Order: sequence, then C-alpha cells, then structure tokens
Amino acid sequence: MKVVIIGAGVAGLSIGWRLLQAGATVTILDRAQPAHGATWAAAGMLAVTAELEGAHAAERDLALHANALWPGFASEVEQASGVPVGFVRSGALLLAPDAAALDAMRARGPVLDAAGARALVPLLADGIAGGLWAADEAHVDNRRLGEAMTIAYVKAGGALVPQTAAVRIEQKSGAAVCVLTPRHRYHADAFVIAAGAWSGLLGDIPITPVKGEMIALAPPAGAQLPGPVIWGNGVYLVPRDEGGQKLLLVGATMQEAGFDTSLSPDVRDQLRAGAQSLIPALKQWVLADHWAGLRPKSPDGLPLLGPVRSGNIFVASGQFRNGILLAPAIAQLMADMVLGKTKIIPAFDPQRFAPRFV
Repeated sequence: MKVVIIGAGVAGLSIGWRLLQAGATVTILDRAQPAHGATWAAAGMLAVTAELEGAHAAERDLALHANALWPGFASEVEQASGVPVGFVRSGALLLAPDAAALDAMRARGPVLDAAGARALVPLLADGIAGGLWAADEAHVDNRRLGEAMTIAYVKAGGALVPQTAAVRIEQKSGAAVCVLTPRHRYHADAFVIAAGAWSGLLGDIPITPVKGEMIALAPPAGAQLPGPVIWGNGVYLVPRDEGGQKLLLVGATMQEAGFDTSLSPDVRDQLRAGAQSLIPALKQWVLADHWAGLRPKSPDGLPLLGPVRSGNIFVASGQFRNGILLAPAIAQLMADMVLGKTKIIPAFDPQRFAPRFV
C-alpha cells in the first residue's frame, strides 16, 4: 500500500514509521520543517494525572494505554535513530494551596503534607499545604524526540518532503487519488491528515488553533533543578537537561488567536510570576527563552482519529494538550486503521462532526 501523510509532527512521523514497519510505502509532506510545530513547542510531559482529570473515558483509556507504551516506545526510537529522547519517569507534584484543596485531592491518589512536598522540592514557597504525588508521571525531551522520530522514519525507508504545503486533496469517483502541492501531485492509495493546527485547511475538519506561550529559566551556578514536574497556581514547571544545559520550562497559556504565534511580554511576566509563586528562588534565575506554539483542538476537545467520508482519507488530529503523551498509541491505532486491521473508536470518529472535502 502507498500512503501519503500530511504533517511531519510526532503524530505523522510515528504513524508513518509504523506503516513502514508494516510494509507500506510512505511519503510525508510538511509545510515547514519536520517536528517544528506543536511537537517542538511542547514541554514533553506525559501527564496522565494532571491533564486528564474529568476526561472522557475513551480519552483516558487511550492515554493510559499510551503511557504504558512509552518506555518501550522511547527505547525503540532511540535504538532506531541513535538519538536519546530524554524519557524520565520522575513523577509529578500537583500542589495544593490550602488544606481544603489538599483534602479534595485525596480521591485522586496519594497526597503529601507540606513537609512531604518540601522533602521532594526543598525550595517550595511557604504556605503550600502539600500536594498530590503522581509517582508514575514522566516527561520526554520533545525536541530530541522530534529529531529522533525524523531519523527513525527516514532510516526505515520513508520519504520526507519538507517546505511543501498540501493545497488540496483531489478526488475521483468518491475516493481520494492525490495530494496537490504548489509543485507536484502525490498519488497514493490512502492519505492521512496529521497536520496539527493546520488540519482544517484541507477541508471541513473542525480543528481550532490554540496558542500556547512558554518560557525557559536557566539556574545560576550551583542551583539544582527540581526533581519532579510541578503543577500549581496555573502553571507547570518541567525540568530539562539539554546536553548539559539545565533549564526549567514554565508553561503554558491557552488563547484562541488564529495562527498568530507572536510573543507577549505580559504573558512572559505572568508565567514567570506564577513560577516564582511556587519557588521564590526562581527570581534569581535567568530568562533563557520564550516561545509560542499552536495546539490543535476539536469542538469537544477529543481527538479526531479515523476516516472521513472519502474512506481512504484519514484524520489524526485534535490531540490538543496531549500530542506527545498519546503519540505511541495513536501511531499504532492509525497505522492499523489505514491497513484495515482495526476499527475506529467511536468517541474519536471524525465523522461525528460530518467533515467533508471540497
């Protein structure tokens, strides 16, 4: 089978990689550079506890499945690419501002009192009551992951065409036959739209870009990064060691602003203030970076995973804040679906919004 995938983020690359392993011929088109959209802009958290409170049962099941796959997936990607992806299961501490909030957390898992939380993160601000301790939470270096996935995909025999925007999917007799770009037509038996926030530009696929800004703080000499990921006061803090350069990522905002990725000094200052409210010593840390990315969100917040009315066009988008977490599960699910080996999960059916192509 010949497959064309539109979008070379972690979703498109991992789906393509699994299809190649199953014997398909795969070409991936990307409007920019591989893994430089939402994959590059993310924080790399595999946040089953923090991100999925109150989530739809199907999304939670998919997330738990993906979380279980991650250790093996990370190892497989590293072996195939030769690039370490920084997978670390360091846990996450979800802070409670007062005793009532801490008591409410008890239904979700083990909680730590103030002393226990401070034993994990000694520099926590005074007044924090404690927090929910999610020992199995993990994170990955999403930028290294994007690099590793690109290498693994190409080494497996995949064709990669960057700086090539898909203009239209052309159809004949009710089935898709090719993708039209400014310079070429790419013919295939099946097509996968995994273009993240840009997925809706290829038809009536209801995906809204949601802008998120983040900052990175660099510690002064002798200062140590916190061990776990920390959540509280509307921000999260993710420790990152990039080849010896220690950084603390602070995120992230959510704003529906179309495809605008401009940076706001006010947002930068709000993120920094939120981080300092949790760890006052961060006032002495240096602002190392500030960036923005676009997350793909569906109207009901659930992913779109499956075929549209033209049965050989598939969508893998709408992962919103969990694109990195869900990647290994979506890769296998979508590869199997394209190859006719599995059925769609009803909650993620793109046709619940009746997408069409014109």
